[in-house]
Amino acid sequence: MSIYVFLFFLLSLSTAQDDCTSTSKCSDDGPPIRFPFRLKNQHLSHCGYPGFDLSCSPNNTTTVLDLPNSVKVLVTHIDYKSRLIHIKDPNGCFPQQLQNLKLSSTPFNFPDSIIDVMDDVVDDFGLFSCPPSTKMEGWESGPNYQEKSYRVTCLRGGDGRDVYFQGNDSIDDRPELISCRKMYNVWSVPYEVFDETADLQLQWLRPDCGKCETDGKFCRHMSNSTSEEILCFGNLNPPKKGHDLEIAGVTLGSFLLLVILIAMYWFHRQEKIKRKDCLKIEMFLEDYRALKPARYSYDDIKKITNQFKDKIGQGGYGTVYRGQLSNDVHVAVKILNNIKGNGEEFINEVGIIGTIHHVNVVRFVGYCADGFRRALIYEFLPNDSLEKFASSDHKKRSLGWKKLLEIAMGIAKGIEYLHQGCDQQILHFDIKPHNILLDENLNPKITDFGLAKLCSKEQSVVSMTTARGTIGYIAPEVFSRNFGNISYKADIYSFGMLLLEMVGGKKNFDVMVNSTNKIYFPEWIYNHLDSGEELRIHIQDEGDAKIAKKLAIVGLWCIQWYPVDRPSMHIVIQMLEGDGDTLIKPPNPFASTNSTLATGQSSGRPINNELEVIVESE
Repeated sequence: MSIYVFLFFLLSLSTAQDDCTSTSKCSDDGPPIRFPFRLKNQHLSHCGYPGFDLSCSPNNTTTVLDLPNSVKVLVTHIDYKSRLIHIKDPNGCFPQQLQNLKLSSTPFNFPDSIIDVMDDVVDDFGLFSCPPSTKMEGWESGPNYQEKSYRVTCLRGGDGRDVYFQGNDSIDDRPELISCRKMYNVWSVPYEVFDETADLQLQWLRPDCGKCETDGKFCRHMSNSTSEEILCFGNLNPPKKGHDLEIAGVTLGSFLLLVILIAMYWFHRQEKIKRKDCLKIEMFLEDYRALKPARYSYDDIKKITNQFKDKIGQGGYGTVYRGQLSNDVHVAVKILNNIKGNGEEFINEVGIIGTIHHVNVVRFVGYCADGFRRALIYEFLPNDSLEKFASSDHKKRSLGWKKLLEIAMGIAKGIEYLHQGCDQQILHFDIKPHNILLDENLNPKITDFGLAKLCSKEQSVVSMTTARGTIGYIAPEVFSRNFGNISYKADIYSFGMLLLEMVGGKKNFDVMVNSTNKIYFPEWIYNHLDSGEELRIHIQDEGDAKIAKKLAIVGLWCIQWYPVDRPSMHIVIQMLEGDGDTLIKPPNPFASTNSTLATGQSSGRPINNELEVIVESE
């Protein structure tokens, strides 16, 4: 709603510029231009009357009125009350344009012809070109009203001949004209038009804005009226400078007020959403209270973390700090971002991890839901995450391959417990090295259940509206249902990618190559196993080589393109516990790299996979 108010405000401002109350000038000393006149290219068409269009000269020093037949005159003054415009010729010789002057098709005429068309002052004239020797008494003495004759000095020809005008009704009285040549006639003009020094005027009858001008108001046609009715409106007197500043201040103040109101509405809406989330969480915690979890206030959280002094991690949903409870128990406190999500991640963590207990799942200690502030408290695991060991050859060698196998077994058992050991099946959807923490004995513990989903053990298909997980570990069917339905097999795929990362490392593989061709690392592993070649990673003895090969084969089984081809976690544990020599080589998940989804076959490698670790192929 606030957006509509803002748009209406802007529309009002634009309309204010379109109400025909602006007065323009071509120059500082030029006549003010307003209705019924309109300055071309500045005023809108409805702000002027037909035939009253004015324009500025190219250098913006004079005001020009265009009349029919290319007659142009300069406007020096406009008397809106008397409906008179004062004009002069651009070249200082108005008679030179008289031959083309036709005022009948314009709203203007000479004032005398309007007052009394029968008056002798307005007449028809003829112009004569006479030799310099022509002498006519009275012609040189200036305008002669009685004889209606005058020499037009500005029309003197290059041959030295003089030009005279003479009323047509008295030609016979001037025998001197016998030696002259008649040029052309001029119809219905006052004799003053032949005097270069005269102040020429044009007058209009309609529209009559005299009353509006007298009252100090603007003038325009009445809206939706076909007659010539005039509407007086506004204030014609220009406001003082201080008043201009006052108007500008009011406009700016109104705009700022509107911005403040929009901001207040936005913050109010955000607070309303947060309160709704808080109510949802409190209703959940009311049902959860029977399990007697530890609930802490935000002040308790600040004391536990020593005012958030020791930061140990940063994730998409919050920041993790190291803390200490009153009984000297060290904990990890994750402060959730209150600007992301709608409380679902908090409810997932508390509702899922708070009800399960397994040696390979991180232990949940308590939580904080204090207004908009939310925090989760876990046991503190001193050896950080598996990611730091899996991505470093040096740290991986310090662990040893036997310990890596034990860690893989622990993770597999933790996932199996989530899938089968709880009252409801728990699908984690974010299995990756970063979410596997190691305790003081390097035992793995699964953490971060913010994206997890609960479903019945009998439910084989999970409904999801959007993909969830971390790019590089997400199963293909989570991106596209063309690969199959979403189920617990999505966690199997993520676990398989984790195993392959444990085998080869995340970025660096000490592989001797003779070619610069690049290949996707899981595919590189499969090709070496398929050809019976060694993996050529850091191996100290034959037993370590068997472990590495076993982890690689199990990982390749887990990342089969279609969920139906992947083993359950129970089978995975059996493969990890068994003799690696008896493991059956998995089908090649990369055999159909050139296939399309239209054929129902895989495209050969994961979508948007940032863990497409590239090595150089032989």
